[in-house]
Amino acid sequence: MRQIYLRPCAFIETPIGFDGQAARLAGTMVYFSAVEVIETEGGQRASKALVPLAELVAYLGRLPAELAEKARSQLSNITSPRPALKMGVRNILLDQPRVMGILNCTPDSFSDGGKHGDDPETQAQTGGAMAAAGAAIIDIGGESTRPGAPLVWEGDEIKRVQPVVERLAKAGHAVSIDTRKAAVMEAALQSGAKMINDISALLFDDRTLEVAKTSNCPIVLMHAPSQSSDPHKSDGYHDVLFDVYDWLEERVEALVAAGITRDRLLVDPGIGFGKSLSDNLTLANNLSLFHGIGCPVLFGASRKRMIGALSNEAPADARLGGSIFLAMKAVEQGAHIVRVHDVPETVQAIHVWRGLRDAALTAG
Repeated sequence: MRQIYLRPCAFIETPIGFDGQAARLAGTMVYFSAVEVIETEGGQRASKALVPLAELVAYLGRLPAELAEKARSQLSNITSPRPALKMGVRNILLDQPRVMGILNCTPDSFSDGGKHGDDPETQAQTGGAMAAAGAAIIDIGGESTRPGAPLVWEGDEIKRVQPVVERLAKAGHAVSIDTRKAAVMEAALQSGAKMINDISALLFDDRTLEVAKTSNCPIVLMHAPSQSSDPHKSDGYHDVLFDVYDWLEERVEALVAAGITRDRLLVDPGIGFGKSLSDNLTLANNLSLFHGIGCPVLFGASRKRMIGALSNEAPADARLGGSIFLAMKAVEQGAHIVRVHDVPETVQAIHVWRGLRDAALTAG
């Protein structure tokens, strides 16, 4: 079966003076002037073309009707702004990149296990400091999903996260719960969490779909090759870029069919989950492709193994430079949210990027 994909590229600093030659990417401050049109057949790349935006309508008109229709739908998704995330009384606008701060309430996280202690008050203060430094959302997790990590009983996970969620929510912060278990979602939502971030895309636990559906909050759907207790288990990919894209697209459509509105769904390609270094680099280099799904894009590569693999096996706590670079690589491809450990440093990098972008738009 032949498939088609559009990847925005040829990014420019400003569209001023280029009428009809550039477009805004998914409502962000990123503009593109060309599209890589890729056709696949049987899971393999069959052809590709770099098409200037001004010539794209004519190019698509020469394609078979079914492929042209799908490409036009992707183009509409690529150029449409994303609505604000409704998190209780907070609306998180997605017209500029937002930072999600990672708050691990676990003793064995790959990066900062035990760093924040096991006192809910101390952990909540850490989360509050992230918000003060510019994080729009605090993502709280009580189970490590590093390779080889044991499955945590939901009761223990609830004990870890619930008091922290409650404190941060009462303080007025936008809180996300990072879990794949329905009972943990319920406890966190009752305590004030207003977003679900599920590495299994609501497939690990049979009850999560109903919990998520009735929560009326945003839901992050991440790609992992397995929804078992080991999310890293993988049999490999035909082409990681399109395999991940197709999986996320199908998952979005399944949840929309189940009654969850598309404006509540975000997609995350799952850097580091069951993917080789080459796979992760491919996804990072081609992140803009995922705007074709029509949902906000979340990107998380903070302190991950790929950085160590490219920097003389630097340990997790010595991967700041690589983490910031990958976050900004995502921002420059229109990522709506970057999920990071090092909030102040990432926020500063985005502020500088925003200053450059504002200057370009003002100068024209």
